[in-house]
Amino acid sequence: MALPFIPETITVHLGRPDDPTARNVTVPFPDYIKNVASSEIYPTWPENAIRANMYAQISFALNRIYTEWYRSQGYDFDITNSTAFDQAYVEGRDIFDNISAIADELFNDYLVRPGSVEPFFAQYCNGTTVTCEGLSQWGTVPLAEAGLSPFEILTEFYGPNLAIVRDAPVAPNIGSYPGTALRLGDVSDAVRTIQLRLNRISNNYPAIPKIYPVDGVYDQGTVNAVRKFQEVFGLTPDGIVGKATWYRIAYLYTAIAQLAELTSEGVRLEDVTDIFPPYLKRGDKGDYVRIVQYYLSAIAAFYGNQPAVKLDGDFGPLTEQAVRILQQNYGLTPDGIVGAQTWAKMNELYQDIWSALPDWEDSAQVPPFPRRLVEGMSGEDVRQVQKWLNALSTVYPEIKPLTADGSFGPRTVESLTTAQSLLGLTPSGFVGPLTWNALAQQATRIQSQEE
Repeated sequence: MALPFIPETITVHLGRPDDPTARNVTVPFPDYIKNVASSEIYPTWPENAIRANMYAQISFALNRIYTEWYRSQGYDFDITNSTAFDQAYVEGRDIFDNISAIADELFNDYLVRPGSVEPFFAQYCNGTTVTCEGLSQWGTVPLAEAGLSPFEILTEFYGPNLAIVRDAPVAPNIGSYPGTALRLGDVSDAVRTIQLRLNRISNNYPAIPKIYPVDGVYDQGTVNAVRKFQEVFGLTPDGIVGKATWYRIAYLYTAIAQLAELTSEGVRLEDVTDIFPPYLKRGDKGDYVRIVQYYLSAIAAFYGNQPAVKLDGDFGPLTEQAVRILQQNYGLTPDGIVGAQTWAKMNELYQDIWSALPDWEDSAQVPPFPRRLVEGMSGEDVRQVQKWLNALSTVYPEIKPLTADGSFGPRTVESLTTAQSLLGLTPSGFVGPLTWNALAQQATRIQSQEE
């Protein structure tokens, strides 16, 4: 899961969730809040009562969007206008001026429980014909008349364990699914999200094995957990997280953790903080910069107008210039920043070169990096890594020699992690381009000395 945001738009189903004849309307989020507030409360109420109600209405709607409550059940909308399930929304209704002005001020503020990041499920009712455990809309009026602030009014109903997030960022409402299926070998924050959710679901469904470590690496343990989840919940047990599996996991996670309830377990900040950089820019340093430089240099070997760069892990002016040139060559915004589109284009170009030029190995110091290799994979690329590890084991006794059988199992992980530590690499237990290069160079050096 990511950090919450204010959606640019929200799609409202004009009826009960299960009414297929009801239309959907997509409206700007501030306009939606203005409509809900104008439909549910009175403009003549004290301003602090209006503000307290609006905080609840905003948070309720954002919780529906953040948890993807309806979309994770296969619906194509974010919320309904049925007050039996959600909030009132009357298409085309007039908006009260004072409510419109307050909504323009508050639409990007929402309620949270301290220690949790998800918008609080601010359940409420009118307090006269319908009562509930949450906020009473009419009950806010005497509290405001008594001089209570909006926040004090809210704590009267939701308790003192409450906070307001202010000026949250606005972003397109495009859904959480990463766009492509997750499978063995993928490494990303989306994989980590799946691992976290499956581990929580497994508390209630112990047939689903725990995933350890939760590191964003789609290894065999993750495949096993995904496959068991799919078996338990009637999905194709292929061990791949496509859109159907992604949203089924999302729905079960939200339901089990009660994220759409007053009694939510909460989503912790550390669970939504990216462990992989969303973008890289000038001034950044480290392994991910080296990976960018590796791809740029590999592409430069086959495209004359693409300059090569040193693999020094420093995103300096020469690396920035090389990124800009690549972006200009392929119709991307030439900002010199490596975001999702630039990452994708570099990977696409590299894979095209590698697959189209099988003799590249003969023209390079080391074989080209083929693909990310993780536990559970098999094949000649894995066998090559095992051979290199065996060569290193003749110099580094800490590295245990392996049977070069092409099967990436626990013993290969152990030897690989040890080698990465000895070579100054992040001991990730999987093979990316930096590990591939380092193993190849070290093994070649050792073998040449033996000759």
